[in-house]
Amino acid sequence: MSTVLSIENLSTFFKTDKGIVRAVEDVTFSLEEGEMLGLIGESGCGKTTVAQSILRLIEYPGKVVSGKVILNGKDLLKATDDELYSLRWKEISVIPQSAMNALNPVYTVGDQIIEAILLHEKVSKSEAVKRTKTLLELVGIDGERQKSFPHEFSGGMKQRVAIAMALACNPKLVISDESTTGLDVLTQAQVIALIKNLQKKMNLSVILISHDLPMVTAICEKIAIMYAGKLVEWATTEEILNNPKHPYSKALLNATPNLSDPDREVVSIPGSVPNLVNIPKCCRFHTRCPYAFDRCLNESPELREVTPGHYTACFLEGDKNG
Repeated sequence: MSTVLSIENLSTFFKTDKGIVRAVEDVTFSLEEGEMLGLIGESGCGKTTVAQSILRLIEYPGKVVSGKVILNGKDLLKATDDELYSLRWKEISVIPQSAMNALNPVYTVGDQIIEAILLHEKVSKSEAVKRTKTLLELVGIDGERQKSFPHEFSGGMKQRVAIAMALACNPKLVISDESTTGLDVLTQAQVIALIKNLQKKMNLSVILISHDLPMVTAICEKIAIMYAGKLVEWATTEEILNNPKHPYSKALLNATPNLSDPDREVVSIPGSVPNLVNIPKCCRFHTRCPYAFDRCLNESPELREVTPGHYTACFLEGDKNG
């Protein structure tokens, strides 16, 4: 497999009246062709900021201050506006968090998909209409419904339309940013199953951003766990489930109900994510970590490979592995 996306030491800060918010700092991970990676963590950990940084959608007072985002050999952070225009939709696209906000209420859903195709592909209007019908049918919607307006669809169907739009120009990489938020549990399961089926069928590379650990572990090959703007662990799903290295990863698993072991006690994580304004150089999880020691209060652990393919940022693992 070839590497589709490689992120190296990505940092994105926001300038505020109270100081610099270090929303994302030194994040590093990669995504292979046809692979689905789950990017998880509590709200406020920087998951969506990572996605927006990849897509170059960070606006003032935010700024990507360092790092590389390599998509199929091209550094998106150095790309010109014209290059970005040609890469978005065709090479990389996004399924937004809220289809309600992503769809224009005064245009039919078909017109909105057709517009994206015509702007980025050299095809005729009739070909774009035909492709739109095929895309809607691919996500489980009658192709004739392309003449309908967004308000004529349920929440789940709107989300399916948003998925169809993301696939309009056959991208190699799709970022799904909390795309099931606000949907009922049954519809969530249907949408996630649809994304997984399309990923396999089209050999897509997918970054699935979520705080839903059970859902992510069920469908993703790899998992990257973020805490307070930092990547604290990155490995295969099997490794994360069976051999988590970081105390935060272990805490997330302990705080998640397990249907295969319903008698296991669910333990909540005490405290909350720290304020990221002018945060001192330390382990950001130390105030909630039962294993913290003096070094954790004075230094920030770097992400390192502790076993083949398994990366974590924890001094405990560093001490164990020399």
